[in-house]
Amino acid sequence: MRRYLSPLALCLAVPALVAAPPKAAPHGLDLTGMDRTVAPGDDFFAYANGAWVKRTEIPADRGSYGVGREVADLTDRRTAALIQAASKAPTGSELRKIGDFYTSFMAEKAIDKKGLSPLQPTFQAIGAIQGRQDLARYLGTTLRADVDVLNATQYHTANFLGLWVAQDLDEPTRYAPFLLQGGLGLPERSYYLDPSEGMAAVRTQYITHVAAMLKLAGLSDALSHATAVVDLETRMARAHLGREESGDVQKGNNHWTRAEFSAKAPGLDWDAFFAAAGLSKQAVFVVWQPGAVTGLSALTTEVPLDVWKDYLTFHAIQHWAPVLPKAVADQSFAFYGKVLSGASRPLDRWKTGVALTNEALGEAVGKAYVAKYFPPSEKARAERMVSNIKAAFRIRIEHLDWMSPATKAKALAKLDALKVGVGYPDRWRDYRGLKVTAGDAFGNLQRAERFEYERNLAKLGQPIDRTEWVMNPQLVNAVNLPVMNALNFPAAILQPPFFDPKRPMVMDYGAIGAVIGHEISHSFDDSGSLFDASGKLENWWTPEDLKHFQASADQLVRQFDAYEPFPGLHIKGKQTLGENIADVAGLAAAYDAYRLSLGGKEAPMVQGLTGDQQFFLSYAQSWREKTREPLLRQQILTDGHAPASFRPYTVRNLDAWYPAFQVKADQKLYLAPADRVKIW
Repeated sequence: MRRYLSPLALCLAVPALVAAPPKAAPHGLDLTGMDRTVAPGDDFFAYANGAWVKRTEIPADRGSYGVGREVADLTDRRTAALIQAASKAPTGSELRKIGDFYTSFMAEKAIDKKGLSPLQPTFQAIGAIQGRQDLARYLGTTLRADVDVLNATQYHTANFLGLWVAQDLDEPTRYAPFLLQGGLGLPERSYYLDPSEGMAAVRTQYITHVAAMLKLAGLSDALSHATAVVDLETRMARAHLGREESGDVQKGNNHWTRAEFSAKAPGLDWDAFFAAAGLSKQAVFVVWQPGAVTGLSALTTEVPLDVWKDYLTFHAIQHWAPVLPKAVADQSFAFYGKVLSGASRPLDRWKTGVALTNEALGEAVGKAYVAKYFPPSEKARAERMVSNIKAAFRIRIEHLDWMSPATKAKALAKLDALKVGVGYPDRWRDYRGLKVTAGDAFGNLQRAERFEYERNLAKLGQPIDRTEWVMNPQLVNAVNLPVMNALNFPAAILQPPFFDPKRPMVMDYGAIGAVIGHEISHSFDDSGSLFDASGKLENWWTPEDLKHFQASADQLVRQFDAYEPFPGLHIKGKQTLGENIADVAGLAAAYDAYRLSLGGKEAPMVQGLTGDQQFFLSYAQSWREKTREPLLRQQILTDGHAPASFRPYTVRNLDAWYPAFQVKADQKLYLAPADRVKIW
């Protein structure tokens, strides 16, 4: 799955007083995975998951492993079987496209035999760049609907700029093209600029990797060329905004007219760039990181053309590595898989094939997946839970003692307008325009990428479609789109152990219920709360209410700033604020919904645990994960989410957690009532 969709997409992980509890039920909590030598009030993650952590090894092909990965692996195996069966579907059918795309990728010997010949037209186009207008034109052809992505296939995509077509923040009745900073081969600007010994070592290995890829592309004296390429990327990194600043919606909402680009970002031939990108008729753009666009544009004239051509050559071979000979794919893994993620061997080829097929024809695959694995009964059960949690959230808003009636009315209107998609989209995507040719792995991926880009361009000038999904049904994840005021809960996350019809409902409320509450809460986090019910970026708060909200948010920032996964490296409370607000509010809403569902009664004891204990332990076990150090450091620097092992600490903000586990004032996670964050 993609680590990061856009700045406008927000996505998502028992007590000693009970004597000799039974072992975990097949459809209950994993009691054998707990560590009862740890007091829940000292480390709730370790208490719920410590024994599992001690006995579990991260697979050699992964940088992390946990319950989400277990579910995703099962889903991938099921999906692979569906895709393989599709290879026997009638020629020309949608299913056959799925099968042909996958089997073409799996034909590794045929790909090796072609060598780099599929890339020759790209290399020729780069070689033909003779001036700055040519450079701008070529860069325009690389504009795509994603940017600087390290995805589930352990490969990397870095485009000079990225495009995200979404509802305009000022005028929610129309789509706007959002331009995003890009161009970096390393995960984030700090990888280039941090002077620490660890980062310097990564940079040295990156130069070695760039040189190896340029050598495979046929360049001589590859190391000197690679050094110049990384120097260029370092200058790009200096222009980039950091992760925290890039998440600031108000700073990102910059409308530039087409004519303003030459004055605000001189250097790049914008006429040539936009013409090549198919955007010459677009009158207005939203420039999310204006300083970065200005800085990147200047580099197109300041840096010698030969360096740019080496840069483009490297990123071309890197971009298409999955469908190039094994030597290229192996070198890509040597850096992006091994150095940056800590994996010791590449993913099995079929796993990469499934991931690429999901990216190219995701909803076509999803249609087959839900037909087999997501029955209407589970969709209806999930929709009832969504309804219950929305009702609980409504009650929480109505009973806020710090919020004025005027602000409450706006908040409730936004909640009522929330569009929630469960399982799969109302309307399936049409892939008739995508050409898939058996035996042409490179061409299929190239055409699929172009198809997705043109699908996004086609939205411009069209009515807003709030039913559109940005996640495939077979993805284990969930998302809130605050501009669209819409949520997606894919079918694949609505399965055990997150959502299980064979266990007590209270456990589901603690797991998938907290996820549902989390995504609903994103509409009211530090970013989502800036949008009204229609998705317009508009302040709907009274000054007093906003001041109280921001004070509570600051309190949560300080709480997470104090967590220190490595000596000297703390979680970034501001960077992760939106997700942390959603965790706190979502868990609270899920808890209220669970209690309301019982009609005032107590949940029965199960596995020797009370209802509240089942709820909170289910939440903590849903974030069960181990992560290798290189990947964990990368997540702390680049991700808007706190690491999984710290997210169960959210419970310390809920009053009900304390009596459930007899948490004492001298224990590490204890918070005095006044210090417990209660935003919603």
